[in-house]
This record gives sequence, C-alpha cells and structure tokens, in this order.
Amino acid sequence: MLIAPYFPEYTVFIRAAGAVVRVCPADTGAFQIDFDALTPLLTARTRAVIINSPNNPSGALYDGETLARLGGLLEERSRTFGAPIYLISDEPYREIVFGGKTAPWVPHFYRNTIVCYSWSKSLSLPGERIGYVYVPAAVERGREVYAAVAGAGRKLGYVCAPSLIQRVAAACCELTSDLSVYEENARILTRGLRALGYHCVAPGGTFYLFLRSLEADDVAFARAAQAMDLLLVPGSGFGCPGHVRISYCVPTERVERSLGVFRRLAEQYRRG
Repeated sequence: MLIAPYFPEYTVFIRAAGAVVRVCPADTGAFQIDFDALTPLLTARTRAVIINSPNNPSGALYDGETLARLGGLLEERSRTFGAPIYLISDEPYREIVFGGKTAPWVPHFYRNTIVCYSWSKSLSLPGERIGYVYVPAAVERGREVYAAVAGAGRKLGYVCAPSLIQRVAAACCELTSDLSVYEENARILTRGLRALGYHCVAPGGTFYLFLRSLEADDVAFARAAQAMDLLLVPGSGFGCPGHVRISYCVPTERVERSLGVFRRLAEQYRRG
C-alpha cells in the first residue's frame, strides 16, 4: 500500500517482488494521511504499507499523533486479518526537518516497522546510495524478514556499496551538511510563490516543494515551465496529478532568481 504522493520507484520494487500496487489517494490539502481513504483499502491481502516522512515529493512531515493513529489502525487490521501488516518507513530525509522539529522514530508507534535509511541526503551526496535496512527485534517473524532483506541485497548485486564508501559513511554517520540552507530556500520559495498566487503547502522538511499546477494537465504545465528553463517534475508520476515537484537543493541565489521566472509563467497563464 502506497500513500500518494509517493516516490515513483516504490512501484518498481513492489512489482518486481510479484506484489500488487495499491494506492491511497493524496490529501492535497496538507499531504498528510487521509485515514478515511486508507482504512477501507487495508484488506486481508495487504502485506505492507510504505510511508516516507519527511516526504518526497511534498516535504510533508508526519507527527507523533499521525503515526500513533496509523500504528493503531495497522494493529487493529492485523488482528482482524490474523497476519501482520508491516509498516516500511523510508527515511532518507530524516535529518532534513524544519522549524526546530525532529522526525519521530516510527518503531515507537508500531512494532512491526521496518526502517530504511540512506546517508545520501543528510550528507548532500545523492549519488552515493548507501544506507541500511533496520529490522527491530520486536518485528513479527523478524528473522525471516531480515533473511529476506539480506537475500535481496545479495541478489541485486549492483546495490552492494563499495568498501571505500562504507568507510566514508562510518566516518560521517554522526554528521550532516549545512541543512539550514534547505530551510532558508524553502522559506523564500514558499513565501515568494504564494505572493505570486500559486498554491503550495509549506514543506516540513526535505528539499522539495509540491506546487499545484496552473492547469489540470501537470505534464503540459511542466513543459510550459521547461520552455522558460524552469525544470519541474509532473506530479502524475508521484500518484498526484495536478501538481509539480520543485527541488530547491541549489544555491539560495538561484532560488531567488527563479521567482522571476515563476512570475512570467503565471502571467502567461493569466493571459490565456
């Protein structure tokens, strides 16, 4: 089970495992979990729910109250169906959280949680896909889950991290890059876009902002932006049409300059 908007490659992994992708529609008002939509989608065939908080592409952060509610729902459904529903928490942006907040530790809220982490984002090394999968001892059938994770890593030999990069991760595991730059970029971009008449939800973390496109066809909107050298990713690929993703992991000066382009783009749509 995926909760839109979601990282598109999840669908590839799920189908490669022979499973079926089901998607809970997005709460486009705040990009939190729509429990009214999620609850009836959890069935006896549900094996796992994947969450990504802080979220790519929306930047949304799930707080403790949300995670406690999700954990309670999954406990109830697991008892009803007589089999565990695993919660896979994908957390590569765990440290990139704004406003002095921190990302809650998801296993505190649901025992059958499996945590996936990568240092590539906190160290601003997105090309170095090195991290870990943590299977807590409390996880039901945890030894089997761990063996499956280890087996998958050996089968997909191309994901094995070189020893040099493993040493780098060990030396830097308590460090981050200057994450304040992301927060400043988010503030400038959110404030500036809203002043121009765009609709966007202020991100709670990551280095992404999810913008409502100025026409229903988000792919066409992204193409119109591209014609002005403004690169946006259509939200359809994230399971959330009518939106586009902005990445602001760039120098702050470039973020500031982009607002002029967003202004021209909005004016083009207003002219029809």
